[in-house]
Amino acid sequence: MNEKLKVGILGGTGMVGQRFISLLENHPWFEVTTIAASPRSAGKTYEDAVGDRWKMDTPMPEVVKKIVVMNVNEVEKVASEVDFVFSAVDMTKDEIKAIEEAYAKTETPVVSNNSAHRWTPDVPMVVPEINPEHMNVIEFQRKRLGTTRGFIAVKPNCSIQSYAPVLTAWKEFEPYEVVATTYQAISGAGKTFKDWPEMVGNIIPYIGGEEEKSEKEPLRIWGKIEDGVIKPADGPVITTQCIRVPVLNGHTSAVFVKFKKQPTKEQLIEKLVNFRGVPQELELPSAPKQFIQYLEEDNRPQVTLDVNYENGMGVSVGRLREDTVYDWKFVGLSHNTVRGAAGGAVLCAELLKAQGYITKK
Repeated sequence: MNEKLKVGILGGTGMVGQRFISLLENHPWFEVTTIAASPRSAGKTYEDAVGDRWKMDTPMPEVVKKIVVMNVNEVEKVASEVDFVFSAVDMTKDEIKAIEEAYAKTETPVVSNNSAHRWTPDVPMVVPEINPEHMNVIEFQRKRLGTTRGFIAVKPNCSIQSYAPVLTAWKEFEPYEVVATTYQAISGAGKTFKDWPEMVGNIIPYIGGEEEKSEKEPLRIWGKIEDGVIKPADGPVITTQCIRVPVLNGHTSAVFVKFKKQPTKEQLIEKLVNFRGVPQELELPSAPKQFIQYLEEDNRPQVTLDVNYENGMGVSVGRLREDTVYDWKFVGLSHNTVRGAAGGAVLCAELLKAQGYITKK
C-alpha cells in the first residue's frame, strides 16, 4: 500500500469527482487519501458532505466515507498531503485557471478534467492513444511556472471522444472535411434524471460552448510542439452540432467524412480494430485492450448495450457506409464520464507516471 501514489481529488463531491473516486477504488498505482471541495463541504466527512447526492451506479467506496473533506482553497495544506491531484472543481474559468496553477506551483502535478487550461499553449491536452508525445511540452511549462515537479495536464472535451479517435485511425487516408452531430447524455452536465426531470422525453438542441470545443479541440490534439507550445493542426475542417438527449451516460455521434485518398470499407474497419497506442503497448492499468470496436449490426452501437465497452474506456463504431454527398459516414459512441472525463484523466495520469512526470514527493 505504501508504494501507491497519494492522490487528492479537487472538487471531489461533484459528479466527476465522484467518478474519480469510484474508478480509483482498487487502483494498483494510485490511492485517494485526500478530498477537497468548497468551504461549505470542508470539515465534514466525505459521506456527510455528499449526503444523498451520490450519483454513481456503484456504492460509495468504504475507504473514502470517513475522509474529512478539506477546503480546496487551502492550496498549500491540501498539496502537502498528496503526490498529485485530479481536478474536477466547479468554478468560473478564471478561478479554475488560478487554482490549478496555484497547485502546480506547490510542486504538485495537476491532472485536470476542466476546460480552463485546454488552450493554454504549453499545457498538454491529451488522449493517451493519440498524442502522448504532447506531454513533452511540460518541460517548457515548468520553466514558465518556475517549478521542477509541478505542472498541469488536461484531457479534452467528452464530446470528441466518439469521433476524434476514429479520424486518427484513418489519418493515412487524409480526411479533410468532417460533419459531426453529437447526441450528448445529461451526465455531461453533471445531472441525473432526478436532478433534471424536464429532460425526460425531451431534446435540447443547444449546449453552451460545446460546438466550438467539438470543432477545435481535435485540431489541437493533432497538432505539434513548436517553440515550446502546441501549434494546432490545420485540418481537417470540422463542423458540428451538439444536442442534449434523454440518456444518462454515453455520447453518440453521427459523422460524415470526405477523404483525399479513397479507402475501401474493409480498409477503414481494419484501421479501426487494429488501432493501438502507447497505453496498450505499456499495458497501463486503465487502458482498454482494444481501443475501438467495430459492430456489424445495423442497429449498433447502442447506449444500453455498448456504453460500458472496455469498462467505459473503449469507443464503439458502427453503421459505416458510403454516402451520396460525403465519402463515408458512421456512428460512434463513447462513455462521457469514463473515457470522456474521469477515466480519460486517470489514463493520462497513468501515462504521466509511466513517462516519469508523476513520482512520489
